[in-house]
This record gives sequence, C-alpha cells and structure tokens, in this order.
Amino acid sequence: MVAVNIRVQKHREALRQAGLRPVQIWVPDTRPADFAKECERQVNLVAAADQLDSEALDALMNQSLADVEGWTA
Repeated sequence: MVAVNIRVQKHREALRQAGLRPVQIWVPDTRPADFAKECERQVNLVAAADQLDSEALDALMNQSLADVEGWTA
C-alpha cells in the first residue's frame, strides 16, 4: 500500500511540474432509478421550447453577437 501511495504522489508531483493542478468537479449522479426519466423530461422541455416562435430569442442572440466586437479567440 505504501508503494502505491508513493507512486501516486510522484505522478501528481510530475503533473504539477508540468504546470497542471488538481481540480475537483461534481457531476450528476446517474445511479438513481429516476435519472433516465428526469433526463427525458428535460429533453422534452427543451424540444418543446424549440418549437415555439422565438423572435424574442433571435433578437437576444443577435444583440449578443453584436456585443462580441473586439473579442479574440
């Protein structure tokens, strides 16, 4: 067990030397039984929203695109 800890410590140190840093992220828990049902519910909401007349959304997007002048990639 000690050898594994040392190996992991060396690996992490090498990553830090390469200019990387550890980051913890949280992701959805896909294990609950109702996860797929909730995904389907949200997909249906998005699909229904896509069917709506979206003049206001188009105007917002066009205005947002106008605000990117000077941005660089």
